[in-house]
Amino acid sequence: EVQLVESGGGLVQAGGSLRLSCVVSGFTLDAYAIAWARRAPGKGRETFSCISSYDNSTYYKDSVKGRFTMSSDNTKNTVYLQMNSMKPEDTAVYLCAARESGGCASVWYEYWGRGTQGTVSS
Repeated sequence: EVQLVESGGGLVQAGGSLRLSCVVSGFTLDAYAIAWARRAPGKGRETFSCISSYDNSTYYKDSVKGRFTMSSDNTKNTVYLQMNSMKPEDTAVYLCAARESGGCASVWYEYWGRGTQGTVSS
């Protein structure tokens, strides 16, 4: 059974940092495209970063580029999201997602975690 479990959310002040983790089970990381997405209050889901299964290259939307860094540790079956210089508009539920094989061009993912809340105060 495929499972993704996020953790590491919390409350930080603007300019602060959070590090999220996504522990996966039921598959091996290097065979899947993995993404981080978020759902802000009153807004739709936004997929903002991805690691390609083809070559482990990473992709970031402009809204987080230069502030967020995605990485993975295949030995721990864990994907990380380091979020620095956070802004109040980063307040959201953060979710990780997986798709068997593929790059980052598609925002469709087959498996999703339940998410972890990240809140940034001004």
